[in-house]
Amino acid sequence: MSVSAEAGASSPGSTRAARTLAVTGLNHALHDGYTDLIYVLLPVWQAEFALSYGLLALLRGLYAGAMAGLQIPVGRIAERIDGKVILVAGTALSALGYVFAGFSGGVIGLGFALALSGAGSSTQHPIASSAVSRAYGAGARGPLGIYNFSGDLGKAAIPALTSVLLVIMSWRHTLLVLASAGLLVAICVALWMPPVGKGAEHKAAAASHREGAGGGFPWLLAIGILDTAVRMGFLTFLPFLLRDKGASLPTNGLALALVFIGGAAGKFTCGWLGERVGTLRTVLITEGGTAALIVAVLLLPLAPAIVLLPLLGVMLNGTSSVLYGTVPELTPAHQTERAFALFYTGTIGSGAIAPVLYGLLGDALGPTLATMATALTALAICPLAMVLARHLAGDAGTHRAGA
Repeated sequence: MSVSAEAGASSPGSTRAARTLAVTGLNHALHDGYTDLIYVLLPVWQAEFALSYGLLALLRGLYAGAMAGLQIPVGRIAERIDGKVILVAGTALSALGYVFAGFSGGVIGLGFALALSGAGSSTQHPIASSAVSRAYGAGARGPLGIYNFSGDLGKAAIPALTSVLLVIMSWRHTLLVLASAGLLVAICVALWMPPVGKGAEHKAAAASHREGAGGGFPWLLAIGILDTAVRMGFLTFLPFLLRDKGASLPTNGLALALVFIGGAAGKFTCGWLGERVGTLRTVLITEGGTAALIVAVLLLPLAPAIVLLPLLGVMLNGTSSVLYGTVPELTPAHQTERAFALFYTGTIGSGAIAPVLYGLLGDALGPTLATMATALTALAICPLAMVLARHLAGDAGTHRAGA
């Protein structure tokens, strides 16, 4: 009787959690696809508006800058307004940005439209991540990994769809089709996503929830920044390393695809791994594996180096899902959106700055030594993870036992 009652009680909660994950995953796929379809359109816009490479980079930067720069304000707003409302509005705004881009008559209008779309996309990381975290509670690591994996699906599917649509219609009509899809997703969020609630509504539970996990967020943020730097730095040099081993342009394309496929698998699997073996062990596995595999790719001939790339992709991207899943453990319940916003802003900023810094190192020392520096950065994360483990209830005992 009691078992039956528990099952009946837990079923609605499980259904709501599954709906939250499904809708936020769809939303994540849309926004990440919106972010990356710009790369497909840059050559088209260059031909249409006679743009320089600098202006093309500025267009891309307007979208990315608006998205990254507004995440922290969005996190603060979510403490006063239901996150579902913000997510619906942001998704609709992002779609409308592409509507305006489709009707733009020049580079100024196009830039404004992309900034508007980027502003809409600033809502999805902090709000959707927090929604999944609250829906699943202590078991959120695996679902957050699936949520992050869905973004990679969007990065693959929407730019590919854009390329197909450009064959059969103009770029303006293509953007209108994609914007219509975005408005449909906004409607799906409005109709089917359970309410997220205001961050302030969770304030009463903050004292009893995660009470032993204070003080660790700066360490988590530092690990996230360095992990992103390793990933972006390595990917910057990979085509040149393989070219020096004799890889052709198509082979380089295949190699990058293998890394990205492995990365998507890493996001999917490592969230569950972190739930089972803990954050510390998972980070030590992924960062140690990253360093070892980077060195192997540097030393091995072309064919075996390419064979290792999917596994390297798993290691490169796997840490991120573990880190995202740890954010809720280190922040008060009513500040989850703000914490996710800060974390995503830090990692996105690292992704923009790290290639420049490693590029300067490559100019000074050459690509091989600069790539070796990314491996050393991965190893530098391991002691930070040990410090972080002291602030995590599930890892503290493991850390003390190993001390």
